[in-house]
Amino acid sequence: MDLSVILKYLTELSENNNREWYHAHKAEYKEANTAFEALVQDLIFSIGTFDNSVIHNEPKNLTFKLVRDTRFSHDKSPYNPAFRVHISSMGKLPVPVGYYLMIKPQNQSFLGGGLFADMFKEATTMVRDYIAGNGEQWEALIHEPAFAQHFRVQGTALKNVPPGYDREHPQAEYLKYKSWFLEYPLMDEELANPEAFLAKATELFRIMKPFNDYLNRALAGFQMPAR
Repeated sequence: MDLSVILKYLTELSENNNREWYHAHKAEYKEANTAFEALVQDLIFSIGTFDNSVIHNEPKNLTFKLVRDTRFSHDKSPYNPAFRVHISSMGKLPVPVGYYLMIKPQNQSFLGGGLFADMFKEATTMVRDYIAGNGEQWEALIHEPAFAQHFRVQGTALKNVPPGYDREHPQAEYLKYKSWFLEYPLMDEELANPEAFLAKATELFRIMKPFNDYLNRALAGFQMPAR
């Protein structure tokens, strides 16, 4: 598996972010995408050693398109020069939460997990309620040494604890959040050795799993809104 073709293609797309270049370089896209899907397959198998709920997935069903929705953006570049994947028991849907990888040149790649989406009010409420009622578990989770060494909980947040929640709650700061996610930054050179990268990603996802499990317990019964 040669991951360098991924960075090479995405770098060139970033420098030539237009439809003419994209359509003229479909062969390069296919080569890079094939390499990415091979990496995703390896990740599925390696994650499956500690989370067998993801084994049934096929890589092509987990990846996101390069095409951007520019309708509400000042940036009208038609493509997002990044390969992205979300691996969970239900595929690439944001809930249940799973394991996320974005490969983007210039050291913008990262491994992620948790709930990135903050537009689902019901999901936000479910997680807030669960943290409010299971604060000791949350505290133990985020301060577990291996977790704390590698991750810091991030997310969009309100300025104040929302109405209905105790402002003096020990986890009050996290009750302000509307999303709860993790990001572990990756340097471009870390992709030079696919085997070493796969081993590192697998270990970090393993450390991340209890965080995902906690959120998925909170989100049990959540239904994605109908399109």
